[in-house]
Amino acid sequence: MNFPRLSITLDRFCYPDGTTALADIRLDIARGEFTGILGANGSGKTTLLKVMDGLIRNYSGKVLLDGADILKLKPREIYRKVGLVFQNPDDQLFAHTVFEDVAFGPRNMGFNEDEVQRRVRAALVQVEMAEAAAKNIHNLSYGQKKRVCIAGLLAMGHEILLLDEPTAGLDPVGEQRMMELLTALNRDHGVTVIMATHSVDLVPLFLHRLHVLDHGRVVTSGRPEEVFTAPEPLAAVRLRLPHVAELFHLARHEDRLPFTTLPLTIGQARQQLRDTFLVHSAHNS
Repeated sequence: MNFPRLSITLDRFCYPDGTTALADIRLDIARGEFTGILGANGSGKTTLLKVMDGLIRNYSGKVLLDGADILKLKPREIYRKVGLVFQNPDDQLFAHTVFEDVAFGPRNMGFNEDEVQRRVRAALVQVEMAEAAAKNIHNLSYGQKKRVCIAGLLAMGHEILLLDEPTAGLDPVGEQRMMELLTALNRDHGVTVIMATHSVDLVPLFLHRLHVLDHGRVVTSGRPEEVFTAPEPLAAVRLRLPHVAELFHLARHEDRLPFTTLPLTIGQARQQLRDTFLVHSAHNS
């Protein structure tokens, strides 16, 4: 049977003070999917990732990893498949050098040193950090530190990456490079990627599917073009349309320009402008 990699049926999870953090979550994450958990700050994204990773266990409901109840699995059985990259890489890195940090997980899992070396080298190549193996962790840029965190999980054999705001703290070029890295891991290596983010402008370029979270509940799910249809529903959950879609929405509704759909990327916008002007020119000729 072809189970989803992760299947979450979560009725409720409450903080110690009784506040409901998550409720009525129904999600299936398919093998090889690049999925986004989209929501404003405080919507419950990080908490949901911790549930998926087995770090939070005192919830009402069920989380299945490849069809098995995650609460019945041993930690090693979970961590052979799933790993979480925290928002701040300094919360995750602790060794003196890049190599030693990436090697910690495989060594802790009991692999012999030859296998550890092989796994570390392969993981650093995957995140384009092979030449930095001997570098001191403290001499890395913020984006490089995030790549090392990802390498540490890949070296352990993780097939499912959970990432909490992976582009936070990066400049625009760093954001682009991080998303291209995650896309390559997903496309070329079959890694299932689930990222929590509030960056609506990056989502349409890279993600297959979105789940919008608000006050601990999934309010809508679908492909980016299904989710980003109008500004009002997003504003209700403290989000907005991607900038290019917002521009076309205003042009259509306030300036009465004849745009038929809301483009989500620059490429889509160029195509729609080209098509619109060609039709306009044909009518005037």
